Amino acid sequence: MSRVLVVEDDPALARALGITLRSQQHDVRTVTTGTEAVETAVAWSPELVVLDLGLPDMDGTDVLRALRAWSQVPVVVLSARQTSDDKVDALDAGADDYVTKPFGMDELLARLRAAVRRGSPGQDAPVVVTASFTVDLARRLVTDADGLPVSLTPTEYRVLELLARDVGRVVGRRELLQELRGPHLDRETHYLRVYLNQLRAKLEPEPSRPRHLITEAGVGYRLVP
Repeated sequence: MSRVLVVEDDPALARALGITLRSQQHDVRTVTTGTEAVETAVAWSPELVVLDLGLPDMDGTDVLRALRAWSQVPVVVLSARQTSDDKVDALDAGADDYVTKPFGMDELLARLRAAVRRGSPGQDAPVVVTASFTVDLARRLVTDADGLPVSLTPTEYRVLELLARDVGRVVGRRELLQELRGPHLDRETHYLRVYLNQLRAKLEPEPSRPRHLITEAGVGYRLVP
């Protein structure tokens, strides 16, 4: 059983989500505003958040930013907004996935399960040590060569995490994009170049001559210790 916080101001949809998730043996709480969402998250410590963006008191991306100030709970956005910019904003604010309305309940449940798996690396999650930085996947912590924390955006961390989980192996561009942005945005490779450049600027001794975050031309990217 997982504790699931549903943040949705449409009563019918909130009720349907509650019924479906409880039928899957989840403990569910539903709220209708961003303020309630943050307060409930602090008091209840959910293991998963389903978040609408169009809330009556604040935008859902502001709720995301508030949560990410102190929590790494998996957050799946459920929204009628379908533009690429909206999805990018939500993912950069800290969303783990983005599902557009209308949606299939089976697909949503699969996305929720995947988000929970990604957010629960377990005690055996590796620590990847390079000559320039260290990635502790269990603690979701990146430190430099001196052991000082490196501040990454949620999306930057997610890219690094995906590479670190397959350290030494080439991770394809399409695979990375599907993990970051979903199956319908798997050709927007320019986003990956931006994120890799940002990571190199923060982690590589010489960003223009990367030693660890390597581009495999036409294929993808690889993390080299």
